[in-house]
Amino acid sequence: MTVAEGREEKVVQAFVEIAEGLARGVDAFDLLDRLAHNCVEILDVASAGLLLADEHGALHVLAASSQAARELEVFQVQRDEGPCRDAYHAGARVDVPDLTAQADRWPEFVEAALRAGYQSLHAVPLRLRASILGAMGLFGSRVGAMDEADHAVAQALADVASVALVQERVSADQTALASHLQAALSSRIAIEQAKGVIAYAGDLEVGQAFERLRRYARDHNLRLTDVAAAVVARRLTSGAVLAHAGAEG
Repeated sequence: MTVAEGREEKVVQAFVEIAEGLARGVDAFDLLDRLAHNCVEILDVASAGLLLADEHGALHVLAASSQAARELEVFQVQRDEGPCRDAYHAGARVDVPDLTAQADRWPEFVEAALRAGYQSLHAVPLRLRASILGAMGLFGSRVGAMDEADHAVAQALADVASVALVQERVSADQTALASHLQAALSSRIAIEQAKGVIAYAGDLEVGQAFERLRRYARDHNLRLTDVAAAVVARRLTSGAVLAHAGAEG
């Protein structure tokens, strides 16, 4: 199998995972976290992150393949500067093959990205028909442009992320779309809160806490958002989640 054929197989597998997950009712956030990791493997980048806009156009971190990428996505939102922010507002890709060359454009972001070990960044919009839902950032550890074939794959993966977000339940009506995305963001907040609870209770890194939540949800055939909400509301104890992970491990 050639390198190109191997990558094509990975792309198809990523699409199939999303489709099968949606058909089984797997939580969209679980699928998108997996998709972020797929982007790293398929596109040979160091990290990937996704931002979603709420009904007011404010961006929020949706998923990330690493804590460093998550922090830089948060940085772009808080400082209101960066390639992913620009890709969302322009509804078009933003290519930054060499971050140092864009220090005047995004001074604070470039400094933070370089400090985190990234040298390049390519951002594409999350699209659903004529709507722009957010943006996906692909962080590179070395200087270099992304060719057109890679861009096409990146945009296809971003479009799949958009479909996973809205699923089949949202019509073309913009009010319904905004309402659904707002609910998605509320669910993401619950997941972040639950990760904090589990991380604190188990003295874990946030990423490890997320894996514990995801494992509990999967093994009990529950949606990740439902498990997170139960933890936050104290209907499910952190001890139960941690004990299950320990028993499995």
